[in-house]
Amino acid sequence: MSGGQPQSERPAPEAFGVLSGKWEDVRRVAVYQKWLILCLLAQVLLLTAALGPGLHPDLQAFLGLSVLPLGLASLVFVVLLALKVYGVKAGVLLGVCVLIPCFSLFVLLAVNGKAISVLRWNGIRVGLFGAKLSKVRPPAAPLPQQQGADGM
Repeated sequence: MSGGQPQSERPAPEAFGVLSGKWEDVRRVAVYQKWLILCLLAQVLLLTAALGPGLHPDLQAFLGLSVLPLGLASLVFVVLLALKVYGVKAGVLLGVCVLIPCFSLFVLLAVNGKAISVLRWNGIRVGLFGAKLSKVRPPAAPLPQQQGADGM
C-alpha cells in the first residue's frame, strides 16, 4: 500500500461558487440558506396571522412586532451568505439593502438564488427548504494511478 494515500487524507476537489474554494464554505452556504428560508417562512406566517380578521388588537400588535427579530435574523443570514459568495463589499451593501422595505424582498430572492446556484454547481440537490445537510459533502477525489508490478 505504498503507492496510494488513504481515502481520509486525499484532498477534496475545489468547490465552485464560494470565494474560498473550500467545501466547508459550501456547507456553510447550505446552512445559512436553510436558516434564511426558515426565517422568511416564519415572517410570512406571522404577518398572515397578524392580518387575520377577528384577532384582538393587542395580539395583532404582538404578532406584528414579533416579525422584527426574524427580520434581524434574515439580515444576518443574508450578510453571511453574501460574504461567502460575493465578498465583503457586496455583503455589506446587500445587508444595507435588506433594511429597505419592499426592496429587501428582491435582495433576499437574489441572495437565495445565488445560494441555490452555488449548491447546484457543486452537485448538491436543492429542495423547497434548501439542501439536505447530510448530502453536502465533497465528492471523493480520484485515487492516484498506481503502476502495476511490471512497471506499466
